[in-house]
Amino acid sequence: MKGGNFMEKYAWKGKIVDGALEEYIKRHNEIWDEMKEVLANAGIVNYTIWNVGNELFGYYECEKGVEYAARVQKESPVVDKWNEYMKDILIMEMDPITGAQPKLTQVFSFR
Repeated sequence: MKGGNFMEKYAWKGKIVDGALEEYIKRHNEIWDEMKEVLANAGIVNYTIWNVGNELFGYYECEKGVEYAARVQKESPVVDKWNEYMKDILIMEMDPITGAQPKLTQVFSFR
């Protein structure tokens, strides 16, 4: 269902180490240009992350499809470097197949 005005959506969740929210926000406010480039090349747009307590919820749309976005991220050494950089403050189990954040299942949509 790619094409037209339809963009596939992707949502994930994670957890921040106790007391690390400010550092998590700081690192994202200073996101590397090379990481932004990977996300753009993957066709990722409207990427937003929210938190409640230590829980994170991320959402983005994929101009080139979820599968393509996941593949570009999985194959990127920049993403590996970013994950290594974040591992001291972020608790997240990666999907063993895609190597990306586990995808949440959409159960409702209002357009």
